[in-house]
Amino acid sequence: MIEVVAEKRVGEARVRVRYAETDQMGVVYHSNYLIWFEVGRVELIRSMGLDYKRMEAEEGCGIAVVEVHVRYRAPARYDDELMVETRLMAARGAVIKFRYKVLRIADGALLCEGETVHVVVGKNMKKMCLPPKYAERFAAYLASHASHE
Repeated sequence: MIEVVAEKRVGEARVRVRYAETDQMGVVYHSNYLIWFEVGRVELIRSMGLDYKRMEAEEGCGIAVVEVHVRYRAPARYDDELMVETRLMAARGAVIKFRYKVLRIADGALLCEGETVHVVVGKNMKKMCLPPKYAERFAAYLASHASHE
């Protein structure tokens, strides 16, 4: 189950841990956090009035992950309800950077934090600039949120 909360200064997406996402020790397997980062990223983009699926279909580009940094702080377990907080940190030319925090809703514990760096690519996987509509919206988001921090 995924629930999206309207954008404030940070995008928020709720995720409930499924049994299949846990390992033999009963904790969430580490790679699932990267999937939840993607959920947060897509929902943040949606909260800005943009659509990642439409960007791929109409603009002919995607945002390829080229770098990931993750710091695991505490384990999540089956049926935990989590909040994925996502922030757009930078968007210039073909490079976009997001930051994430994954928190357990029941106690507010920080479970994981990380960053991803993306390069905008065309269908031929060659680097290209972010389409103007997206670049403008990202720039406005960054300017608006920088004034609050």
